[in-house]
Amino acid sequence: MTDQTNIAARPRTAGPIARIEGWLASIPHSLPLLALRVALAVPFYKSGLTKWDGFLQLSGGAQFLFGSEFKLHILGNQYPYPFPMTAAYAAGTAEIVLPILLVLGLFTRFAALGLLAMTAVIQITVPEGWANFHLPWAAMALTLVVFGPGRIALDALRGGSVARPQRG
Repeated sequence: MTDQTNIAARPRTAGPIARIEGWLASIPHSLPLLALRVALAVPFYKSGLTKWDGFLQLSGGAQFLFGSEFKLHILGNQYPYPFPMTAAYAAGTAEIVLPILLVLGLFTRFAALGLLAMTAVIQITVPEGWANFHLPWAAMALTLVVFGPGRIALDALRGGSVARPQRG
């Protein structure tokens, strides 16, 4: 073989776009999963803080909203929350506990599933918020349910499932 044939047979050096794509693809998956966990946790935790005036003491605002203002929008009709104070306590507790679990990466898939369920209830309570809030929250929660917390998580230390097997 001549030198010209050897040169032609070698793969071309990757262009700048391919190099950048390669660098981006080399970012450990745990970093964006950690970012997703924090990004999903923040709005729920902040909302949870507004529901409490002290330890297990619902704020007046939460009592008013769940008791009088919040309605479930189902099939074109509005229905009051059944057991509104129970719903307020449950929502307030979940909005504090589940985000903490997410940030720690502890029982991540279950915490994300809980926030996904809460997002569904919030959607039928405030249907006009779907594009700006509910859709991104649902997408983040579903991603964490499917892919888990990544390696930067307590789930990884406890031997929990941190990665999903690859399927086409």
